[in-house]
Amino acid sequence: MRSSVLIDAGSLTRCRHRLYLDTAYSALQRDEPENPGVRQRREAAAAHREATRAAFAATESGWTEIDAPDARSASEMTMAACRRKARWIWNAVLPLDHEHGRRGRSEMLMLDPSGAGYIPVIVVNHKVTDPGRGATTTPFDRWTPSVDETRKVRSQLRDQLRLAHLYRMLEREGLASPTAIGGAIGYRAECILVHDLETVFAEYDSRFADRLAVARGESFTVPSQVSECRSCSWWSDCKPQLTANRDVSLVASGMRAEVLREHGVFTIDDLADWTGPEPQDWPFGSFDDAVAAATAWRADVPLLRRTERTTVHRADVEVDVDMESYQEHGAYLWGTLLTEQGGQPPVYRGFVTWDPLPTVDEGRSFAEFWGWLMGKRRDAAERGKTFAAYCYSRQAEDKWLLDSARRFGAVPGVPTEAEIREFIDSEQWVDIYQAVSDQFICPGGKGLKKIAPVAGFTWRDDEAGGEASMGWYRDAVGYDGEPDLSQRERLLVYNEDDVQATKVLREWMTDRADLEIPTLESLRAGA
Repeated sequence: MRSSVLIDAGSLTRCRHRLYLDTAYSALQRDEPENPGVRQRREAAAAHREATRAAFAATESGWTEIDAPDARSASEMTMAACRRKARWIWNAVLPLDHEHGRRGRSEMLMLDPSGAGYIPVIVVNHKVTDPGRGATTTPFDRWTPSVDETRKVRSQLRDQLRLAHLYRMLEREGLASPTAIGGAIGYRAECILVHDLETVFAEYDSRFADRLAVARGESFTVPSQVSECRSCSWWSDCKPQLTANRDVSLVASGMRAEVLREHGVFTIDDLADWTGPEPQDWPFGSFDDAVAAATAWRADVPLLRRTERTTVHRADVEVDVDMESYQEHGAYLWGTLLTEQGGQPPVYRGFVTWDPLPTVDEGRSFAEFWGWLMGKRRDAAERGKTFAAYCYSRQAEDKWLLDSARRFGAVPGVPTEAEIREFIDSEQWVDIYQAVSDQFICPGGKGLKKIAPVAGFTWRDDEAGGEASMGWYRDAVGYDGEPDLSQRERLLVYNEDDVQATKVLREWMTDRADLEIPTLESLRAGA
């Protein structure tokens, strides 16, 4: 018999080297503290699953819950429920598949309407659809899959691979539905998204074979920087190796590094010295920018200018805006920094609700923010002054501006979607992230906390960051106990520093960037 190493579906989208380390050196992980962001997402997902379970248990007939002290007992109970053809099985644990190396569990198994097998249904704490049309969905109270005229599929390969994994395990037990489909219940639990698994089996089988070989030590892996590294406990071991080797993934991470290695480019120096045409299989982003980023990294230069002169839209009256949200529950804080050229010192003001999200009081704080912002806009126009509002990476702000208008339209002072769109589509809504992207090459990343220090800004809180702020928010509103007022102040300071950072960065781009940051051409000329 082959090695008894077993993997679950989560391994299929995880870093290959992390999978090897987790499997080969699992004992070293036991005392590692859990990443706060990972913990918060895990707890939120558990709460979402429980809410979904309670909703189904209250309405569905033929409902069975698996509650056992260990995985073996749980799998035996699951199989017993399947043999008696229970319609719904919650917290299903499938028997370990030592022959093929699989282990897995499904939030739900649903008996196919024909009674011939089971359909795996997973519950996930992220969106599985977006507004649109074309998704196949079914309501909770009846299994009637049809094309949904209000929703389109949001691509979530991890969900499809997990469903394929569970289907393969059901197949081995002779319990799979004759129709190769699976279901996913996403954030807000509005419907079941139905996936045709035939479209993903080839990808699943290929990935599973690869990851199983890695876990068994049959396939060689090396460190490589990917987005997952930010929350990985092995990063403190991998990063020094990558830096010492001057690994190309430090400036061209993920799939880009994989493509470069296939072309014989393994180090940053190899990439900086590239002279040929762009690889035909280059996956995304500008290849020239990747070469320039390697050149800057080698010269220990934090940024490169794309243009001879750096410009950014400026106005007489400027408002920096930064929003703080908690997962998908809402936006609890809209922070502003008002600056008037030749006027008083900049003034910070936060529009906030400390009622735990989700709460209707979010609508009140949003209405106050919008009314204040539009008041400053009107006042500037009446005085013959120009006006602009700034954010850093507008995607999140735009999302919550529009979402707040949709959710709180009945609250006095909340604008319509049309009013929001008129503003965010105007030249008065300026994304400093886009200005940075257009005018700089950033080998270390383009996040505000990467770029603002180059302009001389530092945050007052050494732990400031999106992941940390999630934990502060939980404490601030009392999700897990009494509200901690000190954490409320900490969040306001963090938010104020974010808008101050945007202001400092904008002013630096106007006044000093041309003097302090070289162009690629000037860097190469001085080499």
